Amino acid sequence: MTYTFFRLKNELEKIEEWLRKEYSQIRTGQASPIILDGLQIDSYGSQVPIKNIASIIIEDPKTLRISPWDKQQVKNIEKAITVSNLGLSVSVDNLGIRVIFPQLTTETRTNLIKILKDKLEEARVSVRRERDQAWGDIQQKEKNKEIAEDDKFSFKKELQEEIDLMNKKLEETFKKKESDIMN
Repeated sequence: MTYTFFRLKNELEKIEEWLRKEYSQIRTGQASPIILDGLQIDSYGSQVPIKNIASIIIEDPKTLRISPWDKQQVKNIEKAITVSNLGLSVSVDNLGIRVIFPQLTTETRTNLIKILKDKLEEARVSVRRERDQAWGDIQQKEKNKEIAEDDKFSFKKELQEEIDLMNKKLEETFKKKESDIMN
């Protein structure tokens, strides 16, 4: 009998996607609407993402323009961005809100790299947890005589290859984001 790594691969893909999403919300000095995805606005008694109540465009490399469909939401959007601690400057004008991405300082870059490393480590811990779970499953199948002992070790080798591949992908994602921040 063979062991299928379908569940493991699926979980590893989710971990990789999670890391990419987390990294996309860390600003690199370039204007990007993705950084606002995590912000919720109080809109008539319910919490909604900014993109659900306004259009967001990139005005220039350092500026976003937010144009709420309901102009009464300008204050709520401004407040949410200001208290979000994203390090963005906000100015309101008659067209809506301008979000300015300030130049990154060396200290800010260093802090962002620390955050990137923390997120990478979280992803690695999740990968190790998935590896341990799959290995435990393989050992249980061998104990139940569903797979042979020789097969167990070949599955262990295949499992480690999957884990090594995922760790390499996570490291590449980190290096790319680190490069974006440092440049």
